[in-house]
Amino acid sequence: MENTFYEGQVIWAQIDANRHMRHSAYADICAQARSNMLKKIGLSLDQFASQGIGPILFREELIYHREVRLDEYVSVKIVLTKFNLANARFSFRHEVYKEDGVKAATVNVDGAWLDIKARKLVNIPEDWYVFMQHVPKADDYEEFDAL
Repeated sequence: MENTFYEGQVIWAQIDANRHMRHSAYADICAQARSNMLKKIGLSLDQFASQGIGPILFREELIYHREVRLDEYVSVKIVLTKFNLANARFSFRHEVYKEDGVKAATVNVDGAWLDIKARKLVNIPEDWYVFMQHVPKADDYEEFDAL
């Protein structure tokens, strides 16, 4: 599937008392998908660590479409929906699909970059903007250039 950055089996630890995938497991697989996507475009989390910065989320919205159960296989597709060229603030849309191609969930996140030591928001290094051009964009993608 195009723009797919995570595929895996739903394991016992991801199941809740209702015998379907727990809400926080969606956040976990989407975070892994974002990490995989950044690495694929050339920005590993090790590179972020070497710069003393890391991603931070301000908002995470989960919309359920279909139930996911133990032992099912899921995949996560990611697209960038908003990007601010002035400060690298971002919004991503994740779509979680079941093995049969049915969309199970949509996860929307808004975030930025945190200076790990100063505990303040920062921009990414200027030369990393070229990498961001390689992130898959949504059909409704919006780009800004304002603080």
